[in-house]
Amino acid sequence: MSELYLLRHSKAVPQAGTIRDVDRPLEDRGRLGARAMAKYLKRQNIAPELVLCSPTVRTRETLDLIAEAFAPKPAIEYEAGLYLAPAERLLARLRDIPDKVERAMLVGHNPGLHELAQWLMDTNVGPLADRLAANLATTGLVRFEVNIEWSGLRRRAARLVALVTPKDLE
Repeated sequence: MSELYLLRHSKAVPQAGTIRDVDRPLEDRGRLGARAMAKYLKRQNIAPELVLCSPTVRTRETLDLIAEAFAPKPAIEYEAGLYLAPAERLLARLRDIPDKVERAMLVGHNPGLHELAQWLMDTNVGPLADRLAANLATTGLVRFEVNIEWSGLRRRAARLVALVTPKDLE
């Protein structure tokens, strides 16, 4: 059985003035949320072998803050194609993960990440499914168990195990 973690980047400064969307850094609240998530990941012994990350400043800063919780350190791939990618593109990328990888994480953006999470879950009933249907908050982590090869990943093919946000960790 494999595990998949979908992590939305932490709260970033609003887009304003001349700052490009890809260059938006985390705001203080975002840094606090990422540090809280790092502590949670460490307590839960969550350590992906592979992290796929959008190359924006906010996703990279989020990953930098949570990666200190991972032991051993994962392979990290920054991929331009993940930036604001729709769910279909994210799913296609996940299908290319080598089968030897048992624990993978994708750090990205809404709305594609949220839609992907809803597609993957094997049920749409229950408290976790209801929470996920409502929103995937910044620094929100969705954890799935996957019982098929990555190349066969499709809608309703993963078991939703957890949805954790910084608010849950307060």
